[in-house]
Amino acid sequence: MKIIILGGDGYLGWPTALHLSNKGHKVLVVDNFIKKKIELEEGVEPLIPQLTISQRIKYWKLLKKKKIELSITDVCDFKSLDRILKRFKPNAIVHYAEQPSAPFSMKNRHNAILTQSNNVLGTLNLLFSMKANCPNAHLIKLGTMGEYGTPNIEIEEGYLDIKHKGRKDTFLFPKNPGSFYHLSKVHDSNNIFFVCKIWKIRATDLNQGIVYGIHTEETKLSENLSTSFHYDEIFGTVLNRFVVQAVNKIPLTIYGTGGQTRGYLNIKDTLNCVELAILNPAKKGELRIYNQFTEYFSVNEIAKKVQRVGNKFGLDVKIKKIKNPRIEKDKHYYKPKHTKLLKLGLKPTYLTDEVLIEIFKEVMKNKKNTNKNKIFPHIKWKAR
Repeated sequence: MKIIILGGDGYLGWPTALHLSNKGHKVLVVDNFIKKKIELEEGVEPLIPQLTISQRIKYWKLLKKKKIELSITDVCDFKSLDRILKRFKPNAIVHYAEQPSAPFSMKNRHNAILTQSNNVLGTLNLLFSMKANCPNAHLIKLGTMGEYGTPNIEIEEGYLDIKHKGRKDTFLFPKNPGSFYHLSKVHDSNNIFFVCKIWKIRATDLNQGIVYGIHTEETKLSENLSTSFHYDEIFGTVLNRFVVQAVNKIPLTIYGTGGQTRGYLNIKDTLNCVELAILNPAKKGELRIYNQFTEYFSVNEIAKKVQRVGNKFGLDVKIKKIKNPRIEKDKHYYKPKHTKLLKLGLKPTYLTDEVLIEIFKEVMKNKKNTNKNKIFPHIKWKAR
């Protein structure tokens, strides 16, 4: 198949490009390096040094004799994006090309506007270009479980059946996002739902949980293929951050009481979910919504897991609770469904001690690259 990976230089985009190329698909990576620009502005960088994407692509070709095409293009530049879709005529488009950080989006007005304009307008450009150039292509958009928030009812997979005053209907599941970033993903979902209905676009929205991990089967082949593992306040996710703190003998910082519960999945499962979506496309005019995670844990449970494994390495891991810089419920009901990808054939990678040990070993190898000043939260959802 001919597959475009939008945002193909990112933490998930780059391993996805490698994975699909390795399976024999013709892959085109598109990126404008907005995340790299934010990294420079915020003074953060991945723990594991990376080659440029051009160097990585060249190394991949030498190693596996497989070609990945690269286009440095901004999805918010409609004419440039339109030329790409017109020329490449993809069968599938995997859309990661969005500013992915909730803390960044909450820092100030400029960041909130950048996040929403980049994410929402870029996705609208993509939809209009698909309509004109490849209306039968399948869009796989990476959404987020954060769109739902933490409702006091079970979270269905995308849709909710309603009975009201003797009548029935089905709606998109109500959304209650917690940041300007998550709001942008809600806007995306609504726009994609609309064009599937009106233009008969086919799309799959993968509402993804928190991703953890460093390596996939392809990135393990060489350090020259590493993806961007972040632990900082801007781009670092909680489990990755905790492991870096443990290795550096910094207490694991839990925001608030630590009762916040979220869905999690291994980076390898992200690639498998995307591949399953590609190989089992939506019908014309259909927006499928899958909840993409394999387990859910509270922050306290994640901290205990990291502490237990860290202590096996003799790190004497401490846990410290700090004032929550975010506005979120510390204690809440959380029971989301996630059966559709399992039915398609997903074989989950669970968060075992063995999986954590692998992450610890890689972080310990790169411990010297830790910038300890960038671990702790400074961005507050509400001025104190």
